[in-house]
Amino acid sequence: MSIPELTDVHPAWLPPEAFRAIGSRRTVVRADGPLAGTVREEVAQAAARHGGGVTDGGPSDLVLTLSEAEGEDGYAISRRDGVTTVAGGDPAGLLYGFFHVVRLGEAAFEGERPVEHHRPAMRRRMLDHWDNIDVHPVMGQVERGYSGGSIFWADGALRPDLTRVRAYARLLAASGVNAVAINNVNVHATEAHLLTDRLGEVAAIAAEFRPYGIRVHLSVNFASPIALGGLSTADPLDADVRRWWAETTEQVYATIPDFGGYVVKADSEGQPGPFAYGRTHADGANMLAEALAPFGGVVHWRAFVYNHRQDWRDRSTDRARAAYDHFAPLDGRFLDNAILQVKHGPMDFQTREPVSPVILEMRGTRLAVELQVTQEYTGQQRHVCYLAPMWSEILAFENVAEAGDLVAVSNAGDDRYWTGHPLAQANLYAFGRLAWDPALDPAAVLDEWIDLTFARPGESLRRTLHAMMDGSWRTYERYTAPLGVGFMVRPGHHYGPDVDGYEYTPWGTYHFADRDGVGVDRTRATGTGFTGQYPQPWSDVYESLERCPDELLLFFHHVPYGHVLHSGSTVIQHIYDTHFAGAEEAAETRLHWEKLAGTGAVDPDLYARVKERLDEQVRCAEEWRDQINAYFFRKSGVPDAHGRHIP
Repeated sequence: MSIPELTDVHPAWLPPEAFRAIGSRRTVVRADGPLAGTVREEVAQAAARHGGGVTDGGPSDLVLTLSEAEGEDGYAISRRDGVTTVAGGDPAGLLYGFFHVVRLGEAAFEGERPVEHHRPAMRRRMLDHWDNIDVHPVMGQVERGYSGGSIFWADGALRPDLTRVRAYARLLAASGVNAVAINNVNVHATEAHLLTDRLGEVAAIAAEFRPYGIRVHLSVNFASPIALGGLSTADPLDADVRRWWAETTEQVYATIPDFGGYVVKADSEGQPGPFAYGRTHADGANMLAEALAPFGGVVHWRAFVYNHRQDWRDRSTDRARAAYDHFAPLDGRFLDNAILQVKHGPMDFQTREPVSPVILEMRGTRLAVELQVTQEYTGQQRHVCYLAPMWSEILAFENVAEAGDLVAVSNAGDDRYWTGHPLAQANLYAFGRLAWDPALDPAAVLDEWIDLTFARPGESLRRTLHAMMDGSWRTYERYTAPLGVGFMVRPGHHYGPDVDGYEYTPWGTYHFADRDGVGVDRTRATGTGFTGQYPQPWSDVYESLERCPDELLLFFHHVPYGHVLHSGSTVIQHIYDTHFAGAEEAAETRLHWEKLAGTGAVDPDLYARVKERLDEQVRCAEEWRDQINAYFFRKSGVPDAHGRHIP
């Protein structure tokens, strides 16, 4: 196996210089098998570049070996008597331990290091690609993709050269990811055939991921027995349908023995599902789980099910309630290899949402928490928005981190910088690291990414990047979404402000601003009752106007503009203040970057790409500031207490 080297693609967090500490020393590898072979090849390439060596025995600075005591994917690292040792619980653990040494750099070979044990918190650390084979007339090659086209397909066919897929697998393994779904959850007609007559393309992609311990999963169309099998029904309780899925799945595993399983979006936004046959989502998920079980596969069944033809006049209907209403009654009725994949919030990846009550309540069902690395509602990789602080808050809430799987929508594409905005690479890296250990400090993860990507830069560049990125999610929140209000975006593409863009549509994404106040009443006493879906104490915390956190106030309550927040500010003044502040912070972010011009601290092409994106961020932040402030000034008639200009 050769290590992929792409001269025309940015190396992200695995530049050759990141391997100097290992490559300049003698390393012993005591393990066999394909993944151990990957580790050996990684060490050999680093040694060839930096003057070290790799052997099966003899004097060494680094020993890479196996120890079953460390468990699946786990490893231990220690240093004693001048030798650093990594013991992997299995070959995958050895691979993760190797990349841990890469992260440490020279620090891995200094002093003494007592034994540290490292095991992943999440069994599956998975990325979902929303890639299409055919270019969709509305969503393009990659739905919600802001980084170019697909790394898998181009011009309606599998790319003839998959070297970049191997390089991507290497990047993901270095951050801890071990599973990838390669196609869009909205399975269109062409993509449906990946399950059958185009399965060879899936096998080719799986072959590129396999050397780095990553299993491939496939999004499938629930109605495949009709679309592909010629049956007249997709009823999950129909014997012929169940037989079709069993035989088709058997063929998938005959072609790809380490295939991970299926991902399904059903009965949502036009996708077919079991409701058409009067069946439950447990019926649908369990049918697929039974087909996968003999081979050790799993089905990730998405809980993103809601009425997208809502009457905006009906204040009793609430999209936030939908997932709980559909799935909570089914708790305990899903098979062990049926995993309910739940978006982290009850709506749709907004800048600020409460944690979904489905995650908190469904203790009898295996769950996967779903995040969105691709920045659909957080700047679309045109804005700096480091999302690890948001994810860290989510994962620290109650039992969220106890979910077995963490899944996120990928932000990678065929762009030279992988993620369009070079600094958006940090989100992809941070997802893998937090999936491995949700307790990691987001600032420390950012340091890891900076040190790897920029080859252990000086303090000046590190401070600059921290100043730009540490608080960037909250900066984005300030100039876009006040106090838990969401969806004030341009319909369709979701970029830029449009306060009433979705206000009178069937999508159920409303803010209900009028001349007297703003927000959605989701209380049990007078609203939609959504607060009642939460366990205590959160049900009462969110119900209470006095106890509800400021940042979620308008998600749960409709309040007058003069309502006083815990901060001491009124709602209307908070809107003005934060939008002025957010735009100023965006401008300051650009100034930080501009100070690097001509210093040689970063590659000139990378500098230019980031500068271009920052210019757009500043422009867009000012547009958000002016539109939001003007809208609420005209609604409320309340002037800014500081006399600032509002258009």
